[in-house]
Amino acid sequence: MAQVPTSHRAAPEHTHPDEVSVQTALAALADPVRISLVRELARSAEWTRSCGSFDVPVGKAALSHHFTVLRGAGLVEQRDEGPRRVNRLRRAEFEARFPGLLELVLRDERTV
Repeated sequence: MAQVPTSHRAAPEHTHPDEVSVQTALAALADPVRISLVRELARSAEWTRSCGSFDVPVGKAALSHHFTVLRGAGLVEQRDEGPRRVNRLRRAEFEARFPGLLELVLRDERTV
């Protein structure tokens, strides 16, 4: 009996924050769109935000690239739930690797 594929795309690859250099982490957080994504994820319950639910001024391909960068920096974890790819901020893991960095990014930009 043939197996039915559960998804039309490959599962995302994730990098654990322990494998990330400070340069990679800072580069991922240097882009305003990625900072916006991280801030929105921080305000959301885990696994509730699909990729298409973010209000950012970029197209689907660029948004996909931004999530790839965030995954590669160990900031975001993603999983497929049916046709949706949902996200969570890897807050605890990232904080353990880079103490205080995420807190700085998450601060209200008006106080920085």
